[in-house]
Amino acid sequence: MAESMDRRKFIAGAGVAALTFSIVKPEHVRGSTANSKLELGLIGCGGRGKWLANLFREHGGYRFTAGADYFQEKIDGFQEQFNIDKSRCFTGLDGYKRLLDNKVDAIVVESPPYFHPIQAAAGVDAGVHVYLAKPVAVDVPGTVSVEKSGEKATEKGLVFLVDFQTRAHEYYQEAVKRVQYGDIGPIVSGEASYFADITWGKAYDLYKQTPLSSVNRLRGWGLDKALSGDVITEQNIHALDVASWILDAHPETAVGTCGRNRKYGDCNDHFSVIFTFPNDVIVTFNSKQYGKGYDDILCRMYGTRGTIDTHYFGSVSIQGDKPYKGGELGHLYKDGAVNNIADFHKFVMNGQTANTTVPASVRSNLTTILGRTAAYQKKQVSWQEMMAANEELLPDLAGL
Repeated sequence: MAESMDRRKFIAGAGVAALTFSIVKPEHVRGSTANSKLELGLIGCGGRGKWLANLFREHGGYRFTAGADYFQEKIDGFQEQFNIDKSRCFTGLDGYKRLLDNKVDAIVVESPPYFHPIQAAAGVDAGVHVYLAKPVAVDVPGTVSVEKSGEKATEKGLVFLVDFQTRAHEYYQEAVKRVQYGDIGPIVSGEASYFADITWGKAYDLYKQTPLSSVNRLRGWGLDKALSGDVITEQNIHALDVASWILDAHPETAVGTCGRNRKYGDCNDHFSVIFTFPNDVIVTFNSKQYGKGYDDILCRMYGTRGTIDTHYFGSVSIQGDKPYKGGELGHLYKDGAVNNIADFHKFVMNGQTANTTVPASVRSNLTTILGRTAAYQKKQVSWQEMMAANEELLPDLAGL
């Protein structure tokens, strides 16, 4: 409850910082020592956190010097793997605060999405660069908070990067650029889908506990709506991010439905939503997180002179009057992160603080929330109605 109250007070009191070009302080451009590696703190030391930390280490321009996670065994594993001083490793819900009290150049935020806004804001307030996992937040207030943190980071001469893999790949970049130049003509309609088997398999065992403890709810956060944002925001955002990127707009309305076949957790495992974008462009979206067979994360947009066809685990191309061969993506999950890690280092070292990944991430995050809201209510909801409602998701943190 205290965490929720702190979050509400923070979001309510956050001021709007104008995007400005500012003189970058030398200590923000380099690491803590001239020409040294950038010193990082990892917030969220679970599986993906440690996997991503290893990619930072392989880059060669970084060194992890601090970590924070709620769970002792996770921070212990991170401390051992990266040879971190134990005095700079912290547990508990406020571990990130103690991490920021120790000197780091940047933080890598890989905690459950509910915590992203307040942890990212704390990093910017502490004067460090922020590398933030998607989704940026689970609700409208949190998303707006991240938007303001990105603006504040630019004002302070700090780098704030959101880690979407598709936007960091050259085939996606080139194909989207060509579409926005008009190569497929005016876009009339499109589709976006996310088909997968069980996303959070190990979490189901935790949820078999009765009554479910807050600790196990946090361990299995992917099955908790308030901690994850539900699967449409936590996972399906990959497809909807590409859709909003290609169209360079947010939807005006959405209508949809959703359902849940599995009895554990309160997240849904399938969604079906119809979005209406500007100029009456209709984009159909559907997803499922169960069953064997066809798996894909795709987005297609149909224009009067061609089609852009994108697949997270496959290929990117354009067919039509002005085709683009594109190619196979290989290992986008890793390659996109590697590209973002390289960009993050380059931006910090060169003082490039436009932070252009933030507005795009805010737009796609709110797009998923619009779809989620429409699916929950099973009726048409407009963008303006969603923003005005400003609905907040609050997890049960009792006893943590």
